Amino acid sequence: MQVLIVCHSDYQHTQSVADAIAAGAIAALQDAGEAEKIFVKQAADVNLDDMQVADVLIFGTPVHMGSMAWQMKQLIDKGSKLWMPNALQGKIGGVFATYGGFGGAGGGVEQTLMSLHANFLEQGMLVCGFPRSLSGYADAGIHWGLAVRTGNDEGMPEGVSQAALVAARAYGAHVVETALKFKS
Repeated sequence: MQVLIVCHSDYQHTQSVADAIAAGAIAALQDAGEAEKIFVKQAADVNLDDMQVADVLIFGTPVHMGSMAWQMKQLIDKGSKLWMPNALQGKIGGVFATYGGFGGAGGGVEQTLMSLHANFLEQGMLVCGFPRSLSGYADAGIHWGLAVRTGNDEGMPEGVSQAALVAARAYGAHVVETALKFKS
């Protein structure tokens, strides 16, 4: 099983979350006795072939003014060429986002996760949310996917908490376990 985790990262927070998701995915594959083919790439480095050969796609982005980073949107627009031939249909997808901003309202994280899901659904993919039964749900889970707060109350970058990294590993494992169920 091949897993492609794609993100854009401004302050390396989103990259840290992607790496934790990869660790969870690796653990799930090892537990299942599957070969580990996990690739973590920046959006700018992904091509259409990368997406077509992956069994699982997990996209992540920082929230920019209530939406995904333009680098992720650019990749999604490039990937629209895969829509007509149904090249991604039936693949498993997962989404995550990091956000800061003022206060604790989420700064558009739900909208960002939904827009990533919408792309996967448009491609005919099956998508994974973040069930509340997973470790770390209270710290970074939301039914749409993984939502990691990285900013403080003043809106300044603060970092990724250990609790959020636990949630990220749990989410990576969950997405891969879901894909393994569909594979069998």
